This record gives sequence, C-alpha cells and structure tokens, in this order.
Amino acid sequence: MLDRRDLLKVFTASLPLSNMTISALAAEAETRTLITKPIPKTGETLPVIGMGTSRTFDVEGDYAAQARLDEVMEIFFDNGGTVIDSSPMYGASEQVVGILMQRIKNGYKRLFAATKVWTDGAEAGARQMNQSFERMGVDVMDLMQIHNLRDWKTHLPQLRAWKEQGKIRYIGITTSHGRFHDDLADIMKAEDLDFVQFSYSINERQTEERLLPLAIDRGIAVLANRPFSRGDAFKKVTDAPLPDWAVDIDCTSWAQVFLKFAVSHPGVTCAIPATAKAHHAIDNMKANFGRLPDATLRQEIAKHFDAL
Repeated sequence: MLDRRDLLKVFTASLPLSNMTISALAAEAETRTLITKPIPKTGETLPVIGMGTSRTFDVEGDYAAQARLDEVMEIFFDNGGTVIDSSPMYGASEQVVGILMQRIKNGYKRLFAATKVWTDGAEAGARQMNQSFERMGVDVMDLMQIHNLRDWKTHLPQLRAWKEQGKIRYIGITTSHGRFHDDLADIMKAEDLDFVQFSYSINERQTEERLLPLAIDRGIAVLANRPFSRGDAFKKVTDAPLPDWAVDIDCTSWAQVFLKFAVSHPGVTCAIPATAKAHHAIDNMKANFGRLPDATLRQEIAKHFDAL
C-alpha cells in the first residue's frame, strides 16, 4: 500500500498539467456562465456535463492510474461538475470513486452520486445497493437506477421503499442497448420514474424519435450516456475544421460541439462522458459553460455532421 505522500509523488510525476494550470482553469470557470437544467420532478438543477465511470475508473490497486484520476476529478469539480454515475457492473469503479472523493476538498458537498443495481432478486439487490453506499462513501444515494432493466419488476418497489425512507433521493432505470428501447418506453409510460438513462449522441439519434419525447411528456430527467458514441463520432471529423457556427455556442473543439448538441435537446438533463485523461476532462468540462445551440442550429449541426 502507498501512503498519501507516496501517492502524491506518483501523482506529481504523472501530471501533464501543473497545479498552477489547474488553479487558473478553476479561476476561469468562476467567470463563465454555468449551464444547468432542472430535474423535472423537483426543479433541482444539475450542471449539464457529468462524468461516467465505465472502464475508466476500474483501476483498483493501480496507484498511477488513480493519481491521474485525481487530476480528472479535480478538473471536474473545479469546472462545475456534480453528477458522477457508476455501477457494480463497472468492476471496482464505485470503490475508486469513493477513494478519490475522500481526497477532494468539500467533494461530497458537491457530489450528485448516481449508481445502479445490477443483479437478480430483492435480497441480492439490497446487499448490492448497501455495498454501493459503502464503496462510494455516501449515506444517501442521490440516484439509484436499475441497470439495463435487470429484474426491474423486483427492484423498482424496493427503490421506492428506500426513497420513502430517505436512503435514496431519486430512482430510475437505464439501458445502453437499442434492443431494450421498446421495453423502456413501456416502463416509462406505466411507472413513475425520476430518471432514465440511455445512449444519445450526434452519431446515434434514434432516441429522438420516441424515448426523448416520452421523457418530456412524462416529466422524467434523462442522463445521456455514450455522448461520443464510444469515440465513433470523432471518426467523421478527424480532418474536418470547426464550422463558423461553433463560436456562436462557445465551442473550440468537436468534443464540445458533440456534448452541447446532446445536452441542448429539450429532453436531456445531463450528459455523462467518461475519461481518464486530464486534457479530455478539460475539453469536456468547457461544454459545461456558455451558450447552447437553439433548435435551428441543432438542425444545422446534425445536417453538417451527416454530410461529412
């Protein structure tokens, strides 16, 4: 085991940015306009750029990787981030979130903790959720979701009971698979949900047809996962310059354009890109500020992307 001093040595050696640079970024963030959206059921607002942890945070025991994530987390919080989404499905990601949160000054006061239950049966579900609380280091989970609809008829009543008891603030259901969209739509129509989570990006816009309008109609918040379509969106813009309209929405990179396109949909509450790299975190978090495209520009952005 490395102690805090040893870990900081590893951390410092691996930094591509200086502490002065991070401080400058934090100071700059304070002068910009943070973009937030309300959770429909309560009106509580969330910054539009959150953080996913699939693959990127499954680094238990890798202290160099954790040191790099320390920097990513600092950038995230210093630039207005609050929503961190995880799952037992993501290996040690929940536990690593908890470890890193202990090192973020006032981090838990800013954190909107979201995770999922991913097992079968009520007893197994309760054990897994309690373990998630312990791993992430929270007494109250801001959002507990049923991962990929797994045994949802069993878990949903339990989530509601825990919400009534004050152990959970919001409840939801997720999927990242198009084959479950019809099932999710049926659940959204029939059940009282606070959140849903599914994939939405400029490269994968199928959910514009049914799920996003349904979320608006039902007053359900949406977390948009895979906002870069697992990197596929960037393949179309490798050699493409940013169009002139990018400046109108305060974007200096395609990543920011993609994120702002996703969160500018009226049905999307927050996008949750995942990264373990500081320069990507900086780029992503710049989309948390400034202006969003209106409906007309959204159409132009989609048309431009499709033509590439």
